[in-house]
Amino acid sequence: MSLEKDPRRTRLLSDPLAIRAMAHPVRLDLRSLLGREGPMTAAEAARHLGISQALASHHLRQLAKYDFVEPAPGKDNRERPWRLVSTSQSWRDAMRTPEGAAAAEVLEQLMAERALDDLAKWQQQRLHEDPVWRDNSGIGQTGVYLTGEELAELVGQIDALLQRWVDARPIDDKSTRPPGSRHVSLTQILTISPEQEER
Repeated sequence: MSLEKDPRRTRLLSDPLAIRAMAHPVRLDLRSLLGREGPMTAAEAARHLGISQALASHHLRQLAKYDFVEPAPGKDNRERPWRLVSTSQSWRDAMRTPEGAAAAEVLEQLMAERALDDLAKWQQQRLHEDPVWRDNSGIGQTGVYLTGEELAELVGQIDALLQRWVDARPIDDKSTRPPGSRHVSLTQILTISPEQEER
């Protein structure tokens, strides 16, 4: 799947092996780096991440095996850069099987841990940031009673709102970034309380 064939560049993951392949700290770092910086070689990625070129190359090949990255055109025949195939993923369909649910749980746990690490880093610097960044970041929390259909509607509305920006500004296309824009990471965590009997 190449980027030109999928204008939304969203991938629906249902294969537990592909989900497990993505659920690795170095692979998530590589995907994030290619998203922020655009196509790059294993050597360039290794320098950015402070790992060996061999390690970066191995993990890029694993990502390519499961169609998360693909070779990109290089400046010459010796250069072999990689680029993202998709910039957004969903694994909702994977939850329909025990194997898929187990793989998704591993990936979600890893992503939640990384989001908490990013939050801790942001908390260290946000006091020194411009108010527009400081006042519109951090954690918000809302509890509300919804039916299953209302929850699906809410998630659909949030996804549609975000998709507007994802479509207009693909994360790995620097030319679409307006001046003054910064990388914003939005981690959505929805939990459902167990049903309780009415008293």
